Amino acid sequence: MTQIQRFLSWCLGALLLIWPLMSFSDFPSRPLTLIIGFNPGGSVDRQAQMISQLLEERLTQKIEIVYHAGAGGATSAAMLAFSREQGYVLQYGPSHTFVFTPLASITSYDPQSFRYIAALTRDQLALVTASDKNIDSWEALLAYWREQGELRYATQILLDRYIMRSIAAQEGLSLQIIPTSGGRHMSELLLNGNVDLAFSGGTHQRFADQMTVLASFGSERLIDYPERPSIEELGYPYSLNSFGVFAVPADTPDTQIEVLSQALAEIIEDPRFVRFIEQEIQVPIAFLNEEQLTGYLERQAQLFRQLVEQHQP
Repeated sequence: MTQIQRFLSWCLGALLLIWPLMSFSDFPSRPLTLIIGFNPGGSVDRQAQMISQLLEERLTQKIEIVYHAGAGGATSAAMLAFSREQGYVLQYGPSHTFVFTPLASITSYDPQSFRYIAALTRDQLALVTASDKNIDSWEALLAYWREQGELRYATQILLDRYIMRSIAAQEGLSLQIIPTSGGRHMSELLLNGNVDLAFSGGTHQRFADQMTVLASFGSERLIDYPERPSIEELGYPYSLNSFGVFAVPADTPDTQIEVLSQALAEIIEDPRFVRFIEQEIQVPIAFLNEEQLTGYLERQAQLFRQLVEQHQP
């Protein structure tokens, strides 16, 4: 081997050694796309708008937000699962989109189709009615429901639909399900008197003078409505606990996950994010890293599976 050949061989070996570090520092080298599975204007969208601005600062790349509403975020999750862009395409949305929908319906993805980078917030999910209906408690709602014979219910996701059908069956009452495409559509139907009760993923925070919160849809009471019970406290053995999470395709490399995770961990400490989330969106910050979040979702999937089995013929 000549001296030139030995030198070229050494250069090649050195390049192979530092290639992972080069790849790590190079990401992201172009703009990213953030998919939102709901229409603009809802709580998920408002959070995503703020987070994307702060991510752009840390990643020094533009982030384009793309809306692809449908099936409570499931249609956008299907797009993400088959993306070949790895960490350059992300989705922000409620955690149940990724773990419940594949259990209850036929989808082109399953929970293992993704890597869950981090959870940033804990959703404040609620059952709400219009304030002008003068229904101020769950007991008053049940009385109204029995009087009407049927309740018109605005649903946003498949999971809340399952739970409300279970509640209706337990009470021996009839429920008319009216699908919506997100918080904005839900609020229009509710405030115009087209539905009696609605699922809110957080939109109720902006309509405190027009909507009455009757119960928390999770296992814990809402932080801004501590006087309102959870549905478990009301005697229904169901709960919908959800986090706002970032997901990427399952084949996204560790190096890219590390960059994104670090940026998101920094964001939750940013005073602008804290102020916006806690004071304007009014949801608690709840950071879970990839390992913590993946474990939580695996345990949650087991509970969701039991709910689905209850509805099978």
